[in-house]
Amino acid sequence: MKRHLVIATAAAAAVLTVGTVTAVAVSGGGSGGGAPAAAPAAGNGRQDTEDLREARAARVTAPQAAAAALKAVPGKVSGLDLDQDRPGLVWDVDVLGKDGRWHEITLDARTARVLDQRIDQEDDDDHGQERAALDTARTDAAGIARTAAAGHGTVTSVELDDDHRAQAVWEVETITEDGMEHKLLADPRTGALRTAPTHDAYDDEDGDD
Repeated sequence: MKRHLVIATAAAAAVLTVGTVTAVAVSGGGSGGGAPAAAPAAGNGRQDTEDLREARAARVTAPQAAAAALKAVPGKVSGLDLDQDRPGLVWDVDVLGKDGRWHEITLDARTARVLDQRIDQEDDDDHGQERAALDTARTDAAGIARTAAAGHGTVTSVELDDDHRAQAVWEVETITEDGMEHKLLADPRTGALRTAPTHDAYDDEDGDD
């Protein structure tokens, strides 16, 4: 009788293990969010426990945030950023609207509800290169986020950067389950991803210290 009990217990444990592995495999898909994936084999990562907490708490993925923003303001998304702000955990989204104006939209990162929406009053000269880059891009922020999430963890930021390079690139930040933050660059025309050079990956953040 005891032998039968041990066998039954072992079988139940095996079923539970298989079920757990299956659940992890499903949740780690390329949706741009959910539980952060395992760390990629190589990269320029650095530890960031705060971003890991935010990524785990968010219920809205980067592609979902882009879709919600475009529902509020039709146009093209130029940037997405997951951030702990005064209203709580939010997605900040920049959109070049079909009306030709730049819109800043704040979304609840748990429900995708629009919390704030305003028009950027800066001179259009400040956005000239960015506007041109968006016009010629054959990819969008949501698509780049899905590609990055497929193998590099949870996407926490996507931005079309035209300030520091001869050609504009999508800058993508992700975080993996080990708490390591990674920075990737994507070609706006082809969507091809590459790891940002180590010396370049966090220049912006370090420069603000």
